[in-house]
Amino acid sequence: MTDPNTEYPPVPYRFDVTHTAAAVAAEHPDLEPGTETDQTVTVAGRMMLRRDQGKIAFGTLQDSSGRIQLFATSKLTEEFEGFTSLSIGDWIAVTGIVMATRRGELSVRVDQFTVLANARRPFPDKWHGISDPDVRYRQRYVDLWVSDDARDAFQKRSEIVAAIRSRLSDQQFVEVETPMLHPIPGGATARPFTTHHNALDTELYLRIAPELYLKRLVVGGMERVFEIGRVFRNEGMSTRHNPEFTMLELYWAYADYAQMMELVEKLIEGVALDVTGSTKIQYDEREIDFAAPWRRATMDELIMEHAGVEVSLDTPREELVALCERFGVEVRDSYGPGKLILEIYEKTTEAQLWGPIYVTDYPQEVSPLSRAHRDKPGYTERFEGIVAGRELLNAFSELLDPAEQLARFEDQEAEKAAGDEEAMVVDSDYLRALDYGLPPTAGLGVGIDRLVMLLTGTTTIRDVILFPTLRAESPTLDPSAADE
Repeated sequence: MTDPNTEYPPVPYRFDVTHTAAAVAAEHPDLEPGTETDQTVTVAGRMMLRRDQGKIAFGTLQDSSGRIQLFATSKLTEEFEGFTSLSIGDWIAVTGIVMATRRGELSVRVDQFTVLANARRPFPDKWHGISDPDVRYRQRYVDLWVSDDARDAFQKRSEIVAAIRSRLSDQQFVEVETPMLHPIPGGATARPFTTHHNALDTELYLRIAPELYLKRLVVGGMERVFEIGRVFRNEGMSTRHNPEFTMLELYWAYADYAQMMELVEKLIEGVALDVTGSTKIQYDEREIDFAAPWRRATMDELIMEHAGVEVSLDTPREELVALCERFGVEVRDSYGPGKLILEIYEKTTEAQLWGPIYVTDYPQEVSPLSRAHRDKPGYTERFEGIVAGRELLNAFSELLDPAEQLARFEDQEAEKAAGDEEAMVVDSDYLRALDYGLPPTAGLGVGIDRLVMLLTGTTTIRDVILFPTLRAESPTLDPSAADE
């Protein structure tokens, strides 16, 4: 802990910086060894390394753009002894000429320096980082300084989101914002977080999806809309799940799920090119090629390929139950054939799909918001995009008929009454919106965190969320553990 009795000198309220580390490097790419320029710059950042050699000292200054060497001498540096007393992690500003040492290292000579903030806790060793992942996630403010991989991942995350926005804007999609506090949970099958609004004295729910509000906007005449934002699901945590995560949801009037397949594969292909320079990436020591078109196959076909059993909605329920028992799938009395087929698929097949692949034609029983398949009774025009054995996206032709939607909602309420905490409830206002007419529409949801994981080669979702949800910190945990 910081010693409250330690006195530190006051720091300025502001400081004017002329250059970043990257800008200095860009302006002097080929400075000859032993050369001094006539350019004076002011840079600022953290002191991440210092080496004292008698009457000269070297430092490594790191800012948000990169690193640059500092060169101080007892002859030219004001308060040279103060410079050699700086702690690793101190924020400083340095003013001096740009130069190259005799070894050719681009440097800023320390003519003057100002302390901008003191590191009052020991900083981790820059070159060894933080070994404990729990400390990395809790103290991201330290991890970002000592881990190049962490900084690179979050920089790339920003680029991915920017590329998505740019490409959708180019296709005349309008970005919108919809409520995060919902009077009833809806738009997906998931267990919600509940909160209470004191002024209204009513229960509210953190949204599990923005879907129903976005489709209200299509009813309102906004024909191409999307939202990128946080959603919240009160479920377990794993390397692929965090209770709050980021989704892209998109709705496109006059389109169906086949057109949506073309849009999304080209979108992700383009984003991969924008961010990595190629449609091909290496992930978990295997190649993924996002180039369109992606393979399309029905859920029933893929179960046959990977589990070696033939199933369909025409398969007698007792046979599906027997298959579930064979594959170790838990069965509830409320499960119909569609739910049983989905359970078999998730147990035997999904993790085996490297992809990218579209799994199409989901049973209506497990797709309460999807439009019935035009050619296959009991199925819907829904697909999921699977990459590296996990769901990346979900999309479908939207259910338009309010009477049928009411019946689907009521089926979901029956599931909830039977013990399914993730089932939906009836949303009367959404049904009212459908009464005003929803044109043929295709909808899409993409897990942004999972897309970032793929494009950064990351296998744990916590490595692409700046502040992931964690268990409460142990009161015995030493807060200075970041330096171990």
